[in-house]
Amino acid sequence: MELSERKQNILRAVIELYVQNAEPVGSKAVAQWAKLDVSPATIRNDMADLEEQGYLEQPHTSAGRVPSAKGYRLYVNELMGDYKLSIQETQRINEALDLKMKALDRVIDEAGRAVAKLTQYPAFALTAPPERVTIRRFDLLLVEKSSFIAVVMTDSNTVRNKLFQLDREVGESQLQMLGTLLNTGFTGHTLAELPSALERVAHHAAGEAYELIELVVSFGMEVLEELGKLPVHTAGIANLLEHPEFQSLEKAQPLMSFLDHADSALLPAKVSPVDGSNIVIGPENVSEALKDSGVVMASYDLGGGMKGLIGVVGPTRMDYAKISAQLAYVAKGLSQLIGQAALPADDKHTKEGTT
Repeated sequence: MELSERKQNILRAVIELYVQNAEPVGSKAVAQWAKLDVSPATIRNDMADLEEQGYLEQPHTSAGRVPSAKGYRLYVNELMGDYKLSIQETQRINEALDLKMKALDRVIDEAGRAVAKLTQYPAFALTAPPERVTIRRFDLLLVEKSSFIAVVMTDSNTVRNKLFQLDREVGESQLQMLGTLLNTGFTGHTLAELPSALERVAHHAAGEAYELIELVVSFGMEVLEELGKLPVHTAGIANLLEHPEFQSLEKAQPLMSFLDHADSALLPAKVSPVDGSNIVIGPENVSEALKDSGVVMASYDLGGGMKGLIGVVGPTRMDYAKISAQLAYVAKGLSQLIGQAALPADDKHTKEGTT
């Protein structure tokens, strides 16, 4: 039997009060919580009916009621409203996600230091998103009448949010419509494709609606652009001075300076990391600073479609077989530690005699 609107309000009040206080709920508390313009006796009768129908339970005689599993199910399916995250809550979530990313950065940084110590060459390590990163979903959360939070999730599972303060009021229904438009017209596009998608919408959307769309899409583009800027961790740069080719500071200084300010776009792996090891020798390097050097790299799997790269830079006379084996083993270890790929027990680089 379908519940009347008043009984739905009473059930909602009992559940929300019980969730808040963990105490059986009486008719007086329901009247205050639900602001019902009826007598306490009417509320008691309705609560008794809800108990008879299996939505409420009375743990003790003369005590208030608590929700049953059936009551919770109706609440979740039909009565539960959307929860609006506060600014403080979104900040705490962002801080927690940021800590996770910092922990990942520490692991990668330590791996680079270990490789530099092991090989006695300068080492670098970085993470890279998939070749094609797009926005998977937009969510818009109303904070106040003139402000909302935009949440952007990419297909690499990166989540960012931003608070927008407007000079006019915006309603829940307007945000829902805007969210539908964003998820219909702007998901699945790369950074390079989003301006064209925005231009197409400009011909159809009204002035204020387009301004809101442009605000959120521009934020999405900032997120994708941020993912394209890959931080490079370097370690052991001074190791160069231990090798005859670089004992002259005049010879070593340009390469040391390059590594000290390394940018992912200038590294040999200008494209996405390849599986296994990769060796770039002398003039094959894209950067002038690396023209007299050898670079050995190996990729690792971060999961979720993300890859990473770890490598060393040294003179062209490096023992490429040995360095490749060491880096391949480190890369597989990183994949096992922070990604999804397992490290096989019989890997060829673990066999006795491999150096």
